[in-house]
Amino acid sequence: MAVGAARSEEGFTSAGAARVLDAACRAAGLDGSGAELIRLGENALFRLASVPVIVRVARGEEWLPTALTEVAVSRWLATEGFSAARIVEDLEQPLLVDGHPVTFWHLIVEGDRKATYGELGRVLRDLHSLTVPDGLVLPSFDPFDKQELRMDRAVVSEDDKVFLRKRWFELRDRYVELRFETPKGPVHGDAHVQNLMVDDQGKVILIDFEAFCFDHPEWDLMVTAVEHHSLGWQTDEQYAEFVAAYGRDLYDWHGYGTLRGLQEFGMTTWLMQNVQEDERTAAEYRRRIAGLRNDDAPRDWRPW
Repeated sequence: MAVGAARSEEGFTSAGAARVLDAACRAAGLDGSGAELIRLGENALFRLASVPVIVRVARGEEWLPTALTEVAVSRWLATEGFSAARIVEDLEQPLLVDGHPVTFWHLIVEGDRKATYGELGRVLRDLHSLTVPDGLVLPSFDPFDKQELRMDRAVVSEDDKVFLRKRWFELRDRYVELRFETPKGPVHGDAHVQNLMVDDQGKVILIDFEAFCFDHPEWDLMVTAVEHHSLGWQTDEQYAEFVAAYGRDLYDWHGYGTLRGLQEFGMTTWLMQNVQEDERTAAEYRRRIAGLRNDDAPRDWRPW
């Protein structure tokens, strides 16, 4: 269902997303007053004050196919009994509000601990063992999806954009040469430990299906491998737990270097979208773009 007139996502900000949230809640018959912005990334995520619901506002109408996939994946994983985020079933989803796809999700009440890397490895192993039903059509993994939009619309210097476009073409050439030896299956597409939540009953729950696809499992292993081997975001013990739980260290694969380049590029352009929000975001973007300009330099990037 569409509400309002479609508009470009250019200039997507927390304030603009809040206006979309208000309209979406009115259309869904929910009270959006007092909603709290909990994250601004590829989407704006809000926690409603009136009911235990999370609302996701996407950046523009180009994200409508993604929102449709998220809803379909949530429904499928529910039928599998897989521990994952659930949509609010009694609402028509997604809504299209002023050109922004909007989805509604049951709030997960967090417990007193975060998920471990061993749990991430086990969740991914279990996810990759599932069989996608014939009726669920999933895209292939596209590491360049949305990158051109990000580069076109981000409020960064023209010099940065020229550099990023050059790197983009270099990575596309390397990507063409990748040869996978694993069969395709369900892939989360953004499989970092922050996309696991532990609820107040101790249950580990997989969230965030916007990059969910049907492809090779290496795309899911790439995230934690790069975070450890390139960025140093986990201890050796934490990464060893991940590898032991899943059964593979992607660092040993011949294509790791290419996947590292793709992952770091995506992490930089993802953050680049929000440099206008505050100086903290802009400073982290500057750290990341400086790292891309020197492949051999140590990465002092910070988790976001």
